[in-house]
Amino acid sequence: MKQMPAGLFKARCLAVMKKVQATGEPVVVTKRGTPVVKIVPVRKRKDDLFGFMKGKVKVVGDIVTPIAVEWGTETK
Repeated sequence: MKQMPAGLFKARCLAVMKKVQATGEPVVVTKRGTPVVKIVPVRKRKDDLFGFMKGKVKVVGDIVTPIAVEWGTETK
C-alpha cells in the first residue's frame, strides 16, 4: 500500500484519486509520518430490483394455504 505525505496529497489530490479509482490500490495519507486517512476506491453496488433481498428472508411454515380465520365485516 502506498503512503503519501498530506502536503503532496493536497497538491496532487485529483490525480491520486483518479489513479486509486483506476488501479484499485489504496493510498494512505500521512501527517508527520502518522497515518491520517486511507483513500480507497468505492465499490459499485448492484442496484437490481430483482433479487436484491436474496438471502434476507426466511420462510417459516406454509405461505400458500389460506389460514383458518374468519374475516368478518361490520355493517351499519
